[in-house]
Amino acid sequence: MTLATLARRHLLAALTAALGLAALPPAMAQDTPIKFQLDWRFEGPAAFFLWPVAKGQFKAEKLAVTVDAGTGSGNAVNRVASGSYDMGFADLSALMEFHANNATAPNKPVAVMMVYNNTPAAVFALKKSGIKTPADLAGKKLGAPVFDAGRRAFPIFQKANAIGPVQWVSMDPPLRETMLARGDVDAITGFYFTSLLNLEARGVKADDVLVMPYPSHGVKLYGNVIIASEEFIKKKPEAVKAFLRAFTKAAREVIANPKAATETVKERDGIINTELEERRLRLAIQSSIVTQDARTEGFGDVKGPRLALMASQVADAFATKNRIDPDAVWNGSFLPSAEERNIFAGSKK
Repeated sequence: MTLATLARRHLLAALTAALGLAALPPAMAQDTPIKFQLDWRFEGPAAFFLWPVAKGQFKAEKLAVTVDAGTGSGNAVNRVASGSYDMGFADLSALMEFHANNATAPNKPVAVMMVYNNTPAAVFALKKSGIKTPADLAGKKLGAPVFDAGRRAFPIFQKANAIGPVQWVSMDPPLRETMLARGDVDAITGFYFTSLLNLEARGVKADDVLVMPYPSHGVKLYGNVIIASEEFIKKKPEAVKAFLRAFTKAAREVIANPKAATETVKERDGIINTELEERRLRLAIQSSIVTQDARTEGFGDVKGPRLALMASQVADAFATKNRIDPDAVWNGSFLPSAEERNIFAGSKK
């Protein structure tokens, strides 16, 4: 065999191998990994992200999504900014604060989808305290962790309702409702679907609690959003779109069947009380997701004037280093179509 013939055979073998690799079916391509950071523990509302993992919506979009529990919105924003996570779930106020205080950060997260169209923040007091209206909070002792979203945004609630000065008491999250039940504080701030159920767990009847939701008292702040790092958006824009498509499909199913959805949370945290977490999920849906504002604006989207007003309010209330540019914190270009996001058909408020 001549050297020329041997060379031709090697070339033919190489071409055959190359063509074979090129002809591999798409199904053999690897799914895009996405590390996702929740804002809080595996409670009822986490079903919105655990359901598409368990039921295959992410897999159908060629995504390999891992969801981790969190320790607060601020930490969720920081972890996505650091690159430890690709995407996450966090209060929009916390994201705005990060942008305003970290203007030179190289990987600022961006909001890509609105989930809690109305903030879940609320003020809670026991009716026996005599507090009946927001104005009655003047001079009272209020309690909350220092990072609580409702506490951080309280100056906005305070201004909207002409409330006089109040005194703040700080504590760890597990003590908040306990201190209110014991009478150590006159009122607390917290998420509606968290503090109300936590008070019940401490023996306080719902009928004995006065709840003042921020949205019902002149504070139209947006709540939690899905965020993505700038780096991930640049490198994997199609993966961001795919994530939001899968999430939207899953959200429709979670809203339609909270009971089944709660079971996916139980699968991740076996010690949860499924009945309690189903109630928490239903409260989150009713108070923050399937709201009149969300129906008007469209699930997942925001309105420019409302976003701009919130940016100004947060900058004032949080005393940020810089003003907040609403166009820098929000990017709605990855959203599914309005038709795909029309998930409220047949749902009840």
